[in-house]
Amino acid sequence: MQQQAMTMLEDVLRFCNALNERHASYRISVDRPEAIRVTVDVPREMWEFEFFPDGEIELERYIAQDVVVAGPTDLEAVLRYYDPD
Repeated sequence: MQQQAMTMLEDVLRFCNALNERHASYRISVDRPEAIRVTVDVPREMWEFEFFPDGEIELERYIAQDVVVAGPTDLEAVLRYYDPD
């Protein structure tokens, strides 16, 4: 398992170095204990790559359909997902 974790970390570092060379905007996060996520922002899109110890890489790609002006009801709607109750 330790060797797999090192391979995963090397894959993440190699990918991040390639993004750095291209001056890409990205973030690294850990949202689940078994994976490292690299989120890459490109115009009107967001790509989430999750790197796993077994070498698997999952990709979720989000594409903006529209750009709208957010109003108070939009702000309240998203905050409901994080209600403490």
